[in-house]
Amino acid sequence: MSETLARDKIVVENFQHIFETADGPVQATGKIDLEIPAAQFVTLVGPSGCGKTTLLKAIAGFINPTHGRILCNGEPVTGPGRDRGVVFQELAILPWRTVRRNIAHGLEIARVQQTEIDTAVDRLISLTGLTGFEDRYPHELSGGMKQRVAVARTWAADPDIILMDEPFAAVDAMTRLTLQEELASLSYSTKKTVFFITHSVDEAVFLADRVLVMSRRPGTIKASIDVPRRKPGGRDWESFTTDTEMQTIVERVLRLVREEKAEQSQASKPKTLEAVG
Repeated sequence: MSETLARDKIVVENFQHIFETADGPVQATGKIDLEIPAAQFVTLVGPSGCGKTTLLKAIAGFINPTHGRILCNGEPVTGPGRDRGVVFQELAILPWRTVRRNIAHGLEIARVQQTEIDTAVDRLISLTGLTGFEDRYPHELSGGMKQRVAVARTWAADPDIILMDEPFAAVDAMTRLTLQEELASLSYSTKKTVFFITHSVDEAVFLADRVLVMSRRPGTIKASIDVPRRKPGGRDWESFTTDTEMQTIVERVLRLVREEKAEQSQASKPKTLEAVG
């Protein structure tokens, strides 16, 4: 195994994906090469339809790439695996289980000893702000609380890699800020490798050690921007919004995304007769 593969949790080599549709093939992404080291939190932003979710699903093992390959922990991805946990925007919690038993679900399937389950669940309940809601059922929880449960359940299974596709998009603005702060703290304390898709530039920079900007479809990685290392305990929005270095990064990422959206909009306009001629 090469030194690169040993060091990096996720390696994407010459990745391209084409979807076959009734109207013919659609190229979802261009050529993508990507390396994500262990314990790094990487966010991905880009115009709608550029292939962000396609890339995440390929890393998760839900789709097989048309070209190239993906490796996690040095092994080729051929399907879903316990080394990768996925949190989607759509909730994946069980309505007939309490908060505690939802979080414990994966551990119970793996036949982990009950004492270990209790320890892991108690820690995650505390880290995700669910203390006092342990015995509630999903229908008794707010949208933000339900998303906390989904995140905690994924973390409880202790995968090396966490893949997240706009997990906070459906919650209100104030709840989203709180969830972002909790995720920043959780990811820092557990040292997981996280790949996080979002349409929010502020969210992308707030959470990340590195922000990737994707071009319009067929998407490629247009830019990779390092963000200053997070301090113990993660980040908080009050200091983030007053940090000039952070806000400079936000402006840079926003400018790059706007450039791609402008080109996408221009490319979608009908050609005039003069342009055709």
